[in-house]
Amino acid sequence: MSKPLNLNGIDILPGQNTTVKIKVGSLPSGTNINLFAHVFRSKNPGPTMLVLGGVHGDEVNGVEIVRRAVKVGYFKHLKMGSVIAVPLLNIYGFINFSRDLPDGKDINRSFPGTARGSLASNVAYVLTKHFLPVVDFGIDFHTGGKSIYNYPQVRVSYNDLGSYELAELFGAPFIVKSALINKSLRKECNKRGIPMLVYEAGESLRLDSFAIQEGLNGIQRVMSSMGMIKKQELITNQSIVLEDNDWLRANQAGVFISYKKSGDFVKKRRIA
Repeated sequence: MSKPLNLNGIDILPGQNTTVKIKVGSLPSGTNINLFAHVFRSKNPGPTMLVLGGVHGDEVNGVEIVRRAVKVGYFKHLKMGSVIAVPLLNIYGFINFSRDLPDGKDINRSFPGTARGSLASNVAYVLTKHFLPVVDFGIDFHTGGKSIYNYPQVRVSYNDLGSYELAELFGAPFIVKSALINKSLRKECNKRGIPMLVYEAGESLRLDSFAIQEGLNGIQRVMSSMGMIKKQELITNQSIVLEDNDWLRANQAGVFISYKKSGDFVKKRRIA
């Protein structure tokens, strides 16, 4: 039998599904800003998975992936283990259509955070204090930045076998190996030995059905492969592993008209 899972001082028992509310701040009006964590537990022991959206407030595809997974009931009938689903971490940024918080700081450059630091540091601290001690692995859902469309991909750090194995189970079209960024959630998890995928798809402030569905499929593939849910018959992408990536920038100003769409194969010096 699994032990109780404690989140913010609340014990969630095996077989119980509940929502835990955690205060992360307040508006000048005195209105509290609360983070909502949806917790789902099987009666049978197993790993605890964190699915997280909205670390950057304008990256709405990630918010919708986690929200929809909760709404549709992806986690309601677990065969084993537990899921903690947080659709929206950066509530302030979401309200203001912004990547960052009102103090101009990025939560994903503020880990592990502190209760007495900036607002971004406070939010990072809440996640570090309450969630990371109880999770075994996680998926952090993002999009491209402003006006940047990312074809569905997962980011893993070099030589992180646990995250790479998780990426293979997720089955995104691309697995991108990238260095750990200082004070990021992924680096904090790496220090703690917690495999953490970063999924990126679509662009900020724009819902993209393909990006959302690929994210939802990835969640199901991971849980199905780990035996957390009933076996799912999902088409698995043959993930292309990218050992390196770089920006290609125009050498002059002008209007860019693309004859290729995101995800198409292109060759060097090929312009059409």
